[in-house]
Amino acid sequence: MQKKKSSHPAISLMSGGTAGLFEALCCHPLDTIKVRMQIYKRTAHAKPPGFIKTGVSIFKNEGFIALYKGLGAVVIGIIPKMAIRFSSYEYYRTLLANKETGVVSTANTFISGLGAGVTEAVMVVNPMEVVKIRLQSQHLKPQEPGAPVKYRNAVQACYTIVKEEGFQALYRGVSLTAARQATNQGANFTAYSKMREALQSYHGSETLSSWETSCIGLISGAIGPFSNAPLDTIKTRLQKEGGNVSKSGWKRIVEIGSQLVKEEGFRALYKGITPRVMRVAPGQAVTFTVYEFVRRHLEASGIFSKKPEKPKSLK
Repeated sequence: MQKKKSSHPAISLMSGGTAGLFEALCCHPLDTIKVRMQIYKRTAHAKPPGFIKTGVSIFKNEGFIALYKGLGAVVIGIIPKMAIRFSSYEYYRTLLANKETGVVSTANTFISGLGAGVTEAVMVVNPMEVVKIRLQSQHLKPQEPGAPVKYRNAVQACYTIVKEEGFQALYRGVSLTAARQATNQGANFTAYSKMREALQSYHGSETLSSWETSCIGLISGAIGPFSNAPLDTIKTRLQKEGGNVSKSGWKRIVEIGSQLVKEEGFRALYKGITPRVMRVAPGQAVTFTVYEFVRRHLEASGIFSKKPEKPKSLK
């Protein structure tokens, strides 16, 4: 169990945004490889390439910058995403804390993580990922020689998607994204907080070293992807689709999942699991390390806790 300790909302905003930016810059190439592996269709004559071969292929055929396709969409959304994640998590923990002791149980920590995941998925993550996946996957679609690419950057891609397919296209697969983010953050925050609590008890201090924060962030970040990989694979296939889809989201989810298993086998649901774990786990290590570092220094500075001085009365 943990005592309730919430940071000022501005601290969560600045710390989370900075952490998210560093995480995106460090780990985005692995996300690009993961998406390419998930949308690759296996045939009887060709086995799907592994994550190293996929990465090398992107680098050789499209250049190093191609590994950062869709980064703009991520960076644009990363500050509100992380601000919402950490702020909503702290808010839900405050609501669920014991009113007398201020203690947050393990179960309520998990529920707070679930709530944070759903909140960030609906408000930021799903629209951001639709744009990102379109940018990452458009190279696979055949086009006329010399014709310009359809999506040039995140802003233009978002505008084009809304113009051609309607605003609702940005929320294609939102139920799967919400389920993925909820399980991710539920497991992530619970595992991280319990390991952090154990280390704090061991050291007899609330402050942990950066390498300890990185290690527990790495472990907690690896748990989620294994539990929801099928959801992520189906979500990627669904969000890749262009045009106006007449069928409901749940019908398409069932169709995509059934077709994937029928044509490529059950293992296809776990496509891209290696680069996803390699992206999410180090990503969480970076996120928690930077977040704790920035938060600690902002709290120590006292700039958000200082009360304004009362004006002196005139004599």
